[in-house]
Amino acid sequence: MKVLITGGAGFIGSNVVDLLIKEGHIVVVVDNLSQGKRENVNSIAEFYKCDVLDLAELSVIFYTEKPDIVIHNAAQIDVQTSLKRPALDAEINIKGTINVLECCKKFGVKKIIYPSSAAVYGNPKYLPVDENHPVDPISFYGISKHTPEHYIKTYAELYNIKYTIFRYANVYGIRQDPKGEGGVVSIFIDEFLNNKSPIVFGDGNQTRDFIYVKDIAKANLLAINSGNKEILNISTENPVTVNEIFGLMKKIFNSDLEAIHEKERDGDIRESYLKNEKAYKFLSWKNEYSLKDGLKETCSYYKEIYEAEREA
Repeated sequence: MKVLITGGAGFIGSNVVDLLIKEGHIVVVVDNLSQGKRENVNSIAEFYKCDVLDLAELSVIFYTEKPDIVIHNAAQIDVQTSLKRPALDAEINIKGTINVLECCKKFGVKKIIYPSSAAVYGNPKYLPVDENHPVDPISFYGISKHTPEHYIKTYAELYNIKYTIFRYANVYGIRQDPKGEGGVVSIFIDEFLNNKSPIVFGDGNQTRDFIYVKDIAKANLLAINSGNKEILNISTENPVTVNEIFGLMKKIFNSDLEAIHEKERDGDIRESYLKNEKAYKFLSWKNEYSLKDGLKETCSYYKEIYEAEREA
């Protein structure tokens, strides 16, 4: 299969690219490099520097490459940016997705795989959150990730395009950039490596469902041939507090640093973890990495980079 991945130079996208190439797929990467990095892109993949908001250029790429499958990762992913710049957030996440869908329609793409977010659920009414949970986002980011789900379903009905929609829990792993819209794991790693006390917003007892990026990549691979017309949570189904994450990483780095607690941020959800049995039912997917193993692999990756940069 030929798979086109928007945002394929980014954290999640580049990991998906690597696995698809390993499994023998032909991969085309489209990324404007605003957050992604050219060096993240597998050398075997075809690369185009292009913004999904540029429909004309995007159309030329689709016409040239004629992909079978599209994985639409390109997005504005930061909750705080969405609160400060809601119009930008909507333009990238909603209009950008419409442009991708227009290209799928025009150039005969068989299927689109779209990563939505647990942010669409808002504050959980019950736990674990399943796919039937009410959608009630508390940030503009949650709104802008949910709205494309409706466009995708309607394009699918009107133009005979298959789809799978994922709602990811909190993804962490190699290539997540702490300087951009990094998650708590990548930010903590950066602070431990630089011997700075990590900042925890609030009391640190807020829970999240941390899923390793290689498990995310496996779900994308499986969705190429399975999970049509489904919305699927991709998660570990295991709640972990930010304080627990800090404690695990403190042991991995053998550090005596203590966290600095600051005021809670607007738009942050207090407790969240997702039920994942539908992903097993429709994709035969289950997370393979424990939090401990995923953190060890991630921390080791960044330690090597840090040490190499110090020696250079």
